[in-house]
Formats: sequence, structure tokens, C-alpha cells
Amino acid sequence: MHLANVLAAASAYTMSPGRIGASLGAVLGLVGLVVGALALARPTGRFGVRTGRLGALLSLATGVAALALGGLVAATSDSGIGTGNGRGGAYVALVVGLVAVVLGGSALARSRRETA
Repeated sequence: MHLANVLAAASAYTMSPGRIGASLGAVLGLVGLVVGALALARPTGRFGVRTGRLGALLSLATGVAALALGGLVAATSDSGIGTGNGRGGAYVALVVGLVAVVLGGSALARSRRETA
């Protein structure tokens, strides 16, 4: 058996570097989305402490990281969706990261208005 045949026969359960990067980007984007939504919905924390600004900044940071990872995987993948290189997950990371950035930006703008 040749090495090319072994490498080409990737299983559906094999975690390639592209899949790992895309999955990490999607998870970061999802964390940013949840934190941004919470910061936007509840700018005051559980004990009366203002956590809206911190949550907004965390949402922005994780959203940008998700956009960077998703863009990197999408740009470096060499074939289409369903081939095991992570392109589908990269697109998910891009969308979720973008939503996290928008929510974080909205929460940050709201926290600036409330403190002024």
C-alpha cells in the first residue's frame, strides 16, 4: 500500500488540523455569542456589579478570534465542504464570530452610553 493511498483515505471521524481549528473557532464564537447576548440583556451582574463592559469586551475578543481562525482555515483549505479539511466548520466559525462581534459591539456601545 502506498503512502498516498493511506493519507487520502481519511475517515469521517479523523480530526485533521483543519477540523480542529474550525471547531475551536466555532466554540470561541459561540462563547462570544453567549457572553455578548448576556452582556446586552443584563448589563448589571448578579450582585449589582456592572459586568456589561467586561462581557462586551470578552465577546468582542472571542468573536475576533473566531473570525481569525475561521478565516485562516477557510483560506488554507484545499478542497470543498465534506472532504475533512474543516471548510464547513470554518464557515460556521465565521458566521458565529461575526454575530459575537456585533453583539459585543452593541453591548459596549450601551455600556458607554450608560456610564456617560
